[in-house]
Amino acid sequence: MIPYADLKIQYKSIRAEIDAAIQDCIDNTMFIGGDKIKAFEEGFAKYSRMKYAVGCANGTDAIEIALKVLGVGPGDEVLVPALTWISTAGAVNNVGAEPIFVDVLEDERTINPSLLEEKITPKTKAIIPVHLYGLPAKMKEIMEVANAHNIKVIEDSAQAHGAEIDGERIGSFGHLATFSFYPGKNMGAYGDAGGIVTNSEELAINCKLITNHGQLVKHNHKIIGRNSRLDTIQAAILNVKLKYIEEWTERRIEKAEIYKDVLTNVMTPSKPKNYKHVYHVYAIQSERRDELKKVLDNANIGNAIHYPNPLPFVASYAYKGHRSGDFPIAEKLCKELLSLPIYPEIKQDDINKVTDVINNL
Repeated sequence: MIPYADLKIQYKSIRAEIDAAIQDCIDNTMFIGGDKIKAFEEGFAKYSRMKYAVGCANGTDAIEIALKVLGVGPGDEVLVPALTWISTAGAVNNVGAEPIFVDVLEDERTINPSLLEEKITPKTKAIIPVHLYGLPAKMKEIMEVANAHNIKVIEDSAQAHGAEIDGERIGSFGHLATFSFYPGKNMGAYGDAGGIVTNSEELAINCKLITNHGQLVKHNHKIIGRNSRLDTIQAAILNVKLKYIEEWTERRIEKAEIYKDVLTNVMTPSKPKNYKHVYHVYAIQSERRDELKKVLDNANIGNAIHYPNPLPFVASYAYKGHRSGDFPIAEKLCKELLSLPIYPEIKQDDINKVTDVINNL
């Protein structure tokens, strides 16, 4: 059996540090707030090459909070890719705004900048490009459109910790960037956790206010906020993992390059020149996807179909009335993409077994 992902093997490699970090929280009965939160926010800001980071409860909350601090609400529209996890669009609905879906590029699988202009209306308040599977969206082209129309940009970076364009870390292009530290992410906690980064002190303070009932100091509620605090034990775990994320990322890239060099009869992930892809997901593309999945299943090789349907066609968005053909690239990719096992610790022998099955189909 080759698992799709193996979180236990990573834990074993840093078990002593993780256990000590958790035990320290318990010994000091520090479960909400404290130095570990501050250390993580400072450490993640430094890692992201940004001035400020704000922890929160999860990646979905991060998007909602980012939308709120940018003033997005009822009556507004937000452009989002047709191919992504539902939280990107759902967060827009949850602040009272309306997600407007935009088709994606086939090679990069990220939002198509050339289609943004036709979707912009006087109601358009923001764009949320998603750095899908670990590959940055085309941020320079997106920012040109956004700046021309005075539209805010939130980078959904949940799948792309440490990804880069021309040496610049993702998160530095838009007004805010949001992250998920869901356990399966490249830098995952041991439960739900999220974060936001920005170079704006004002935006960072407002994010912090929202996460903690509108207060920076207890009982001084400046705004109506919510409870979306980053759990202290999760922050302690993430502080340990921050020390290893660069190493783990390079190992992911090495594994991805092995796949690319060996696979012969499928399309492997594209990476534009000067882009750093961090391969949260290694998704191949094939017209024989369903047949290939069955073969991998029968060989006890883990695999996944991340998005069976484009977002415009999931049941919760039936009210929008989209029809087949409205998002042809997203529709095609949802029929052809298949994710293969990739994690820093996967052995080359296991990759060879995976590729042998695929190449012999």
